Amino acid sequence: MAEDPLSMRQTVLEEVTDPALAQLDLDKQLDILLQRVRELFDVQTATVLLMDTVGEYVVATAATGLEEEVYQGVRVPVGSGFAGRVAATREPYVLDRVDESTVLNPLLWERGLRTLLGVPMIAGGHVAGVLHIGSTVERRFTDAEVEALQLVADRLALAANAYRSRSERAAASMLQASLLPAHLPAVPGWDLAARYVPGAESGVGGDWYDVFSLPGERLGLVIGDVVGHGLGAAVVMGRLRSALRAYALEFPDPADVLGKLDRKASHFEHNTMATVAYAVIHSAENRVEVALAGHLPPLIAVPGRPAAYAELPLGPPVGQHLAIEGRTSAALDLPPGALLALYTDGLIERRDALLDDRLEQLRSIVAPAPPEAVAARVMATMVGAHAASDDIALLVARHRP
Repeated sequence: MAEDPLSMRQTVLEEVTDPALAQLDLDKQLDILLQRVRELFDVQTATVLLMDTVGEYVVATAATGLEEEVYQGVRVPVGSGFAGRVAATREPYVLDRVDESTVLNPLLWERGLRTLLGVPMIAGGHVAGVLHIGSTVERRFTDAEVEALQLVADRLALAANAYRSRSERAAASMLQASLLPAHLPAVPGWDLAARYVPGAESGVGGDWYDVFSLPGERLGLVIGDVVGHGLGAAVVMGRLRSALRAYALEFPDPADVLGKLDRKASHFEHNTMATVAYAVIHSAENRVEVALAGHLPPLIAVPGRPAAYAELPLGPPVGQHLAIEGRTSAALDLPPGALLALYTDGLIERRDALLDDRLEQLRSIVAPAPPEAVAARVMATMVGAHAASDDIALLVARHRP
C-alpha cells in the first residue's frame, strides 16, 4: 500500500466507493471489498463480523484467508476477546500477540497470525460490526493504515445496515401477512370486518387482530399492540397470538387467558410489553365478555342509542410481570343489531390533535350498521388522505339483526 497518507486515503476511497458495488447484494459486496482490503493492506486475512439482532455477539459473516470463521459460525461476545473489545470500545485496536490469552477464536492463532488490526463498523451512531485484518508476520500498522481501514469499515457498516433494514422490513411484512387471518370466519348470526395498515414511518410493527371460533357457540376476538416496530415486534406478536389462541381453548374467562398470556410474556419475552383486548362473544346468550390489558376500551353501538366506549376494568399491559394474577373481565349486552368495534391506538393518535378529540370523533361515526360499511367509514374519517405514522388495526363485529 502507498506510504503517503493522502495517497493511501485516496486509493481506499476509490475502492470502497466504486458505484458498481452498490448494485450487488451484501454478500457479494463483502467478498469483493475484503479481497481488495487484503491486497491493499498486504495482509493474509480479512474478516467482517456483524452484530447480532440483540447486540450481544458479533458473528463472522464474511472472510477471505480465514473462511473457516464463517463456515464454523464464529461468535464473539461483545466486550470479550479481540473483536468483542473493538465492538465494545468502538475504537480501533492493534494486537501484536495472537494466542489463547488475547483472542477467543483459536482459528486466529492456529493460522499463525502474529498481528491483528480491528476497527468498529459504525453507522447511524450504532455499531454494526467489526472489520479486522491479520498478518502472519510481525508488522506495525501505521496511523494512516488504521484511518484507511476505518474508511472501509464505515462503508461496510452503511451497506450492512441498509441491507439489514430492507431484509427486516420484508421479513416483518411477510410474517405479519402470514399471521393476520386470511379471511374472517363465517359465524351464524354475526357479521365481521377488519382492517390492518402498517405505519408510514415505522413500517410493520406489532399490531394484530384475530378472530376464531371456540367451543360452546362462542367467538373469540382479539386486538393487540406489541411495543416497538419492525421484525422484532412482529416476531413477538406472532408468539403472543399463538399463545393466546392456545389459552383461549383452555380457559373460558378472558381475564384468565390474559393472565396466562402475561405470565408467558413476562417469563419468555424479556423487555417486551403489549396491550391486548380479548373479547368472547356468547352467541346463544347475546352477550360478550371482555378483558383489557392496557388497551383502549372497545366501542359499543346499540340500535336507538349513540355509540359509547365500554366501561370496563383496565388492567396493565402484558409482560414485565405487571399483573400475572388478578385480572378481571366484564360482561356486556350485545342484542341483535348491536356492534362492537376494537382498534389500536394508531387509529386515533395524531401529533397535531388531542387524544380526547380523536376519541370523540371516532365515537361519533360508529353506528350499528353493517361492519364493512362501518370499517370503511372509520378509515375514511380517521385516516383519510393522510398516512398514519403508526400501525392501525381495526376489528368490527355486529350481531346480525
